[in-house]
Amino acid sequence: MEIVRSQRSRTNTPNDSVSTLPLYRYAPQLEVRLEDFEVFAMDRLRVLKGISDALARGKRPEEMENLVRDLWKANMRHPEASEDVNKDIISHFVLRLVYCRTEDLRKWFLSMETALYRYRFLLGSSEAKRALMEEFDLPCKAISRTEFENAKEKLEQVARSFDQPLPTADAIFYKVPFEEVPELVAGRRVYIHKGHAYVAMHQVVSLVVTQFRSNLSKALILTNRKWTSTIREQEKDRLTPIVEALSMSYLGPDYSQTKEFGEISIKDLDQLARSSFPLCMRHLFDKLREDHHLKHGGRMQLGLFLKGVGLRMEDALAFWKAEFSHKVGAERFDKEYAYSIRHNYGKEGKRTDYTPYSCQKIISSTPGVGDHHGCPYRHFSEENLRAALGRMGVGSRAMEDVVDKVRNRHYQLACTLTFEAVHSSSCDAGINHPNQYFSDSHKILQPKVEIVI
Repeated sequence: MEIVRSQRSRTNTPNDSVSTLPLYRYAPQLEVRLEDFEVFAMDRLRVLKGISDALARGKRPEEMENLVRDLWKANMRHPEASEDVNKDIISHFVLRLVYCRTEDLRKWFLSMETALYRYRFLLGSSEAKRALMEEFDLPCKAISRTEFENAKEKLEQVARSFDQPLPTADAIFYKVPFEEVPELVAGRRVYIHKGHAYVAMHQVVSLVVTQFRSNLSKALILTNRKWTSTIREQEKDRLTPIVEALSMSYLGPDYSQTKEFGEISIKDLDQLARSSFPLCMRHLFDKLREDHHLKHGGRMQLGLFLKGVGLRMEDALAFWKAEFSHKVGAERFDKEYAYSIRHNYGKEGKRTDYTPYSCQKIISSTPGVGDHHGCPYRHFSEENLRAALGRMGVGSRAMEDVVDKVRNRHYQLACTLTFEAVHSSSCDAGINHPNQYFSDSHKILQPKVEIVI
């Protein structure tokens, strides 16, 4: 795969020669524009993160099929239909490069790509499934009519135990070495005879997915070796910065402009902190009120959040000065702290209009001793987290659900469950940004609470 800066992507292989569901065995012989390299990867990442959120929420298989269909349609269609397959293949290999770099990244990517492959396979036609099985060269063989009749009674027993329709005379079963379908064997969903599992046509997804996962797992290790030995250094000025940033990419709006609710005033902040701030920002706000000081990381995280919810620069200066003056005095505040606030609003230095931090950025931060920034779901002890959730009004049952998600490192989902518990309202999109939490909260509470603008 060769990356070019402005040339139109083109393929050396006719589009219809590639299976609708690729095997992803080899990197495509394509020229890819640098812009497409990043955009295609982010589109696929939206699909994988949607799957990750849904699985963490415990969505049922039939719900997952519909979700994957919708996610794929929304994110992976190319303006030119003939390029759909190329986008699929390119985006997979770009993310393979992005997620090969650490064990945790490989584990997540392997799990999500395998889930995506599973549901895309299930959504395919019977003809497409059989064609893909042939391409994989799977170690399976359709059983003969005689074999079916000899095993029919056992196959019916398995079907009855899972409330499945009884196999008919025209049913297709494959004889597979039992070690190739571990999830079916573990679930006792197949009849095993002389070392072979008898797999029904509707169950072959297990065989396909096992093979896909095995191939991808090995490929990620090989890609990591290439990345560390050659690619990272060779592409340090071009692709490496993109690759290293993609795994931490935030895919939603940046909340640099407050379009929905206009500006807020200082007198609104205490009420809004109680009603609509996410836990990370509420903790910082409370600590600022309590200690009249925050270290740099906390000032940046809370300051940019307040900017994003509509606090004007003049009000921000007044707010921070009022708090810090208790501890450092007004003169020292003007000398040492006011500049950074104006800088955040794009009025000093390079005049960059800085955007509020996303959940991804906050979760990946590393607070030190005396710091209060970061993600409480990741950085708090369980005892402190329970106390903080209790102060937000999270009930005991919902709190157990939140803590369970934290134990499994689903920090954003834990925040989503907190939002749902506090607001008694679902949040199907999940929480991906503190300012999204504020925005969604304000939409729910706006009819009930009057805020003076």
